[in-house]
Amino acid sequence: MSLLRIEHFGAVRRITLARPEKRNAINPEMMAELLEAFQTQPAPAERVTVIAAQGSVFCAGLQLSTAGVEQAEAQRIEMMFAAVQNYPLPVVAQVQGAAIAGGCELALHCDFIVANETAKFAMPLAQIGVSVTWFLAKKLIEFAGPATTREFLLLGDPLSATRLHELGVVTRVCAPQDLEATVKTLTDRLGANAPMSLRTMKKLLVAQMSFLMDTEHAEIDREVAAVYASADALEGVAAKVERRQPTFVGR
Repeated sequence: MSLLRIEHFGAVRRITLARPEKRNAINPEMMAELLEAFQTQPAPAERVTVIAAQGSVFCAGLQLSTAGVEQAEAQRIEMMFAAVQNYPLPVVAQVQGAAIAGGCELALHCDFIVANETAKFAMPLAQIGVSVTWFLAKKLIEFAGPATTREFLLLGDPLSATRLHELGVVTRVCAPQDLEATVKTLTDRLGANAPMSLRTMKKLLVAQMSFLMDTEHAEIDREVAAVYASADALEGVAAKVERRQPTFVGR
């Protein structure tokens, strides 16, 4: 059974995360479906894709288990985010409720974020003993800037959609009952624009923002791998799943 619902409405392709009972947490199957959806070339009539979600939560991030989080999973989710970022046409995130860790990054890899007033965005990885990768930290800095990225990563506490709108991270904020209409207004505007212009300027923007990836970062990658392999990472994820406070030992 598919974990995504994919629909086409004229110029708009709508992809809905369909695991509301799991807070739309991204498991390997959903990750593979999202990767396929964004590696597929757009249909001729398409001008914009919307990523939405069933239920009260946009996406709770990677599905956790007491076995911890493997760095390989982080690398696979990087591939999926890169496919969203590099998709030839604009992508709009429609966010309600929580967008946590991988859910937050999923929204940030879209070109536009429309959120309702209840939405919260968080990157609580330090609270469970793991780390963002170079690729994911780069996206946070691009969208949120250095100061807000420090708050996102080093504190890990949620930031409201309203605050992120004031910082220029979230494109539109609206009342919960207006979310669908606000997204439609934006996609109608995008759908009215010239397709060659949309494609070329999307490609231009992605290329302009990719320069940090050319910086040598192998040493940092090794340190991130060590964090994922640490006892603290295993303890932090287990504590999250078991709904208790973790006990970190620094190794």
